[in-house]
Amino acid sequence: MIPAFFGLAGATLDPAERAFFAEVEPAGYILFRRNVVDRAQLRALTDALRALSGRDDVPILIDQEGGRVARLQPPEWPLFPPAERFAQLYQAAPSSAMEAIRLNSLAIALTLREVGINVDCLPLLDVRQPGAHDIIGDRALGGEPMQVSALGRATLQGLREGGVVGVVKHIPGHGRAMADSHLELPVVDADEAALNIDIAPFMTLAAAPMAMTAHVVYTAWDAERCATLSPVVIARIIRGVIGFDGLLMSDDLGMKALAGEFGVRAAGAICAGCDIALHCSGDLAEMQAVVAGLTEIEPAARARLDRAMATIAGSAAAIELAEAMAARDRLLALV
Repeated sequence: MIPAFFGLAGATLDPAERAFFAEVEPAGYILFRRNVVDRAQLRALTDALRALSGRDDVPILIDQEGGRVARLQPPEWPLFPPAERFAQLYQAAPSSAMEAIRLNSLAIALTLREVGINVDCLPLLDVRQPGAHDIIGDRALGGEPMQVSALGRATLQGLREGGVVGVVKHIPGHGRAMADSHLELPVVDADEAALNIDIAPFMTLAAAPMAMTAHVVYTAWDAERCATLSPVVIARIIRGVIGFDGLLMSDDLGMKALAGEFGVRAAGAICAGCDIALHCSGDLAEMQAVVAGLTEIEPAARARLDRAMATIAGSAAAIELAEAMAARDRLLALV
C-alpha cells in the first residue's frame, strides 16, 4: 500500500485507472462532482473501489460540507446549510446550535453511507478572521475558538453516529490567510501569540481521527516552507503543541500553493511528516508521477489509518434522514 489518496477521472473506473490502482494499491480515494451522476451510479463506483482494494473499510473521501462546497447536490441529494448558519445560531442559543449541527452532520453522514462513502472532509476548524481571504468565509464555524471547538466537536459526533469519519481541517489553521491556496501560496506573518488563537480548536479536538494540512506559510514557525512541507510545523506544532496523533493527510498536491514536479511534492509531504499525500485531479500521468515519489506506507501511518477507520466500525444511526433534517430545521428556525 502506498501513502496516497487519489481522485478519479470520471463516473466509472476506466481500464487504465483500474490497472493502475490495482498495481499501486493507494491507501484510499477521494470523489468530486465529476464522479457523481446519481445514487445507483455512485454506489456502483464505491463498490468497485472496495472490490478493487480488497478492503471493506478502504477510505472513500468526499468534501460534503454544505453551502458552496457540496459534491452531492440537489435534486438528487438534499441541500445542506453552510457552517455560518450554525455559527449564527450559536450566538443566540449555543446548546441549540450544537444539537442542530450534530443533526446536520448526522444527516450528511446518512446520505454518504447510502452511496458507500465513509470519510467526509469536515469540519473546518479554521478560526475566521476579519479581512482574511473569503476562501474560508462562510465555511467557518465562527471567529472565536471556543465556539469553533464546540461546533466542531458536535460535527464530528454527528458524522461518527452516521458511520462516517470526520477530517478536521486545515491544520494548523487557514482562517488568517490573505490568499486562496488553490491559486497561490498564502503567507501568514502573525506572531505566535496570534497563532495560538488559530490552533486552539485543533488542540481541543486533538483526538479527531483524521486531519488535513494547510498549504500556508507561518513565518513565526517556518518562514521557508508551508505547513504541508514543513517538518518543523508538523513535528513541533501539529504533533507537539496541538498534540494531534491521528491520520495526517496533506491538502491537495495539485493546488497552486505548491510548486515542482508531483513526485517531489508527494515525497516532500511524506518526509515532512504527513501520513498520506492527497492528489485530487484524477489525471493518470500526475498520479503516476506522485507514485514515483513514494514508497510503502510507514507502519505508524498504517496504524493511524486503521485506527481512524475503526472509529466507525459497527455504527448504525437510530434516526432516519428525514427525521434528522426536520429536527435540525426546527432548531435553525429559532433565529
